[in-house]
Amino acid sequence: MAAFSAIQRPSTVITILLVTNGLMYLIELLLGERVFDALALWPLQAHAVGVFSTVSLFHPWQLVTYAFLHGSAMHILFNMYALWMFGSPMEAAWGSQRFALFYFVCVIGAGLTQLLVAGLSGEIYPTIGASGGVFGILLAFGMTYPEARLLLIFPPVAVKAKWLVLFFGLFELWAGVTGTQAGIAHFAHLGGMFFGLALILYWRSVGARPSV
Repeated sequence: MAAFSAIQRPSTVITILLVTNGLMYLIELLLGERVFDALALWPLQAHAVGVFSTVSLFHPWQLVTYAFLHGSAMHILFNMYALWMFGSPMEAAWGSQRFALFYFVCVIGAGLTQLLVAGLSGEIYPTIGASGGVFGILLAFGMTYPEARLLLIFPPVAVKAKWLVLFFGLFELWAGVTGTQAGIAHFAHLGGMFFGLALILYWRSVGARPSV
């Protein structure tokens, strides 16, 4: 899809995120599953057998580090493209500091949501990817530029940002509830959107203004 077009300041945080994610993907290719064991987000009930006892695979830092790991070239390319496309105008509108805070609140919120879902389901598998943060940024874009028209690749039609956000939110809810597209953390995506919405509403309630 084509991005919203606007004159923007240099996107410092976006650049750092793109470079860091790219470097982490190269490290994944070199080190393999050892990276996932330490940095992917494991459920609270996930344990490995140690020398003398079982050891928890979950560590608090994984609530951030999981967002810098990706399972394939297409996975990282799609996430980074969406992060650049929707994140650049949001960093320009909010300033780098506020944008970085928002992004990581969405990432951590998505991670907490995934831990809750994994705990309720009892399933044990690691979660990786920046999608929770990206979905939060998508929501912010839709709320900030609701009338912006985005050209979809398939089908090739122009859609207003507010309708695209609504579609993605409803689709993720449907896919999560029905179990469609197994292996994708749909509720984590919704968690990123929910925590992003909560932060935006909080900023609005206290009259917070974007940095300039």
